[in-house]
Amino acid sequence: MKIFHKNVDLQNELFAVRKLGKTVGLVPTMGALHEGHASLVRRCVSENDVTVVSVFVNPTQFNDKNDLQSYPRDLDADCKLLESCEADIVFAPSVEEMYPQPDTRHFEFPPITTVMEGAHRPGHFNGVCQVVSRLFYIVRPQRAYFGEKDWQQIAVVKAMVKSLGLDVAIVECPIVRDADGLARSSRNSLLSADERSIAPEIFKQLKQSIEYSKGHTVEETHKYVVDGINSVDGLDVEYFSIVNGDTLQDVSSWDDAPHVVGCITVYCGKRPVRLIDHIKYK
Repeated sequence: MKIFHKNVDLQNELFAVRKLGKTVGLVPTMGALHEGHASLVRRCVSENDVTVVSVFVNPTQFNDKNDLQSYPRDLDADCKLLESCEADIVFAPSVEEMYPQPDTRHFEFPPITTVMEGAHRPGHFNGVCQVVSRLFYIVRPQRAYFGEKDWQQIAVVKAMVKSLGLDVAIVECPIVRDADGLARSSRNSLLSADERSIAPEIFKQLKQSIEYSKGHTVEETHKYVVDGINSVDGLDVEYFSIVNGDTLQDVSSWDDAPHVVGCITVYCGKRPVRLIDHIKYK
């Protein structure tokens, strides 16, 4: 496995790879890797000749400086995991390498970027589009792999790819969960033992709401989930949106869309740690 920190070195390596007619897959990450990331990498390895994994904590997608500073970082541990997954290349640039000049590009794809995370974290998706588009231009992958835990992010990246006319297939990969149902996330490492013990209640309530939804309205199901999670000491729902799985617009009836998804963000603990998850209703 090769590790590159400079754009030009990575691009020279990939030029040689393409000259041999090999396909390139990309897994963009912010490091602090776990089994969820590993599942993306293994799939990428199985579907491409060369797998590139980027490890970069992107400052432009954080609207909270404390969140950026506290985000977990451990490149050595990340590389060990990636080597075990048979990744070929790790790209771990500095902020200066990724942004030699301030990125003044502005990405907005309403209504996808203006709801849920877009409404609660202004500028977040603009930063996501800045860094992902930069990675696509640098790596020029045939395929890029994203986890479904960040459901809205996938929709935003797809909109960006279409808008920029990029020739890259976005591959969606299922959520990986711990045995107790908690979605794997880099932020989970920030949870104390007590916080980790209550965090699975998020998915437990979401899962129970599937059966509940069969005999109740969207509004009643929304209340069921929010009230159930908020009743757990240490959990506080920031938002829960039941939306059209394609457009991310709120639905008022289960018949409003062929795919209906519930997307949630919950603050866990005293710090608190911000956790996201979702459930598919239909």
